[in-house]
Amino acid sequence: MAPGILVEEPVSTRVSNPIKLRDNNNASKAIFPDGIRTSGQHPPLYDQLLPYSQFPKSISGPTVWSREEYINSPEKWVHPFTDAEIQELSDEADAFIASGTPLEGISKTNFPLSRHLSKVLSHLRDDLLDGKGFILFKRFPAGEWSPLKTSVAYMGLGTHLGYFVSQNGRGHVLGHVKDVGDDPTQIHTVRIYRTTARQFFHADDSDIVGLLCVHRAAEGGESDIVSVHNVWNTLQREHPDVAETLTKPIWYFDRKGEVSNGEEEWVRQPVVYIEKKGSKERLYCKWDPYYVRSLTRFSDRGLITALSEEQKHAMQVLEDTCNRLALHMVLEVGDIQFLSNAHLLHARTEYKDFAPPAPRRHLLRLWLATPESEGGWALPMPDSDEKKRGGIQVNDTPPRAPLDAE
Repeated sequence: MAPGILVEEPVSTRVSNPIKLRDNNNASKAIFPDGIRTSGQHPPLYDQLLPYSQFPKSISGPTVWSREEYINSPEKWVHPFTDAEIQELSDEADAFIASGTPLEGISKTNFPLSRHLSKVLSHLRDDLLDGKGFILFKRFPAGEWSPLKTSVAYMGLGTHLGYFVSQNGRGHVLGHVKDVGDDPTQIHTVRIYRTTARQFFHADDSDIVGLLCVHRAAEGGESDIVSVHNVWNTLQREHPDVAETLTKPIWYFDRKGEVSNGEEEWVRQPVVYIEKKGSKERLYCKWDPYYVRSLTRFSDRGLITALSEEQKHAMQVLEDTCNRLALHMVLEVGDIQFLSNAHLLHARTEYKDFAPPAPRRHLLRLWLATPESEGGWALPMPDSDEKKRGGIQVNDTPPRAPLDAE
């Protein structure tokens, strides 16, 4: 396997098949311990996509925020775990480990949090989905607990916000944001989270992303987040041509070889969508510039359309606008950041690790799904109401929760 490639499958041109969803909510427990298979990547339902003329000219409400509202008001978005909350996490983690249940089988049923954290997490889930879309927990004892107990407590916490989904072709449901020596210039195969390179503003392939800081970098690796709805309003005022370009289903997104049998190597879609008719019909964003820049191996062969000058201009304006409006934060050891991927974009600065033998920068990552019937956004996607919608699923690769990067 070449460095950075997460699926041992040769690149080939696959024929697109009609979307046929499996019964992923009742998957074999012999493969998927909780009985739920990650749905994976799908093209949108093209007949449900709306033209630019039907997109809002301006958005209002709690999902529209500016950094000035929060930059000097940490009490609005920072929650230090109390001693009682930490003790509850500790007790439940110990009980789960004692049960012998594999980490991939953890759920809010076998990791109950009813004493102190239940109300906090219920409010947080609502705020992630329908409010400002972010929180920073502090005081998680990552430096005090073993890697196993840290992972159990973190994943258990996450199950009260959503269903964990696979993050790559290896089935990792517990991800590790850590430099493993991959070459960030090889963007057609390498996932940038496995390098020290800058991550431009993007959204992950899940409804919520969680990041737990286990070790900090020597320099950099800092976080920026921005309200997609604030960005949209700004684009509508300053660059309506760019806003329109983002609504067109002309954008090809690379799947970097993480593809099941019979599927194409890319997905064609817009960058911004409107929820399905009859729902709240909010504006939703799905974006990662690395995944649209890495497709020259296909466009050079005439299999897909190369990026136009219009698209390149839109990409630059979008990144510049996000940078101008973003809220900056630094994750310390024991901090957990939870973000919405529906109405936030996030970025990371390039970083430099401490020299060995000091540990490398290390964040544990969760991708969490929130299906439509459980309060999630009504997406124009074929798997909108699947429990583990989105994510990356290659064939029947079983879920895995490694305790370190691999």
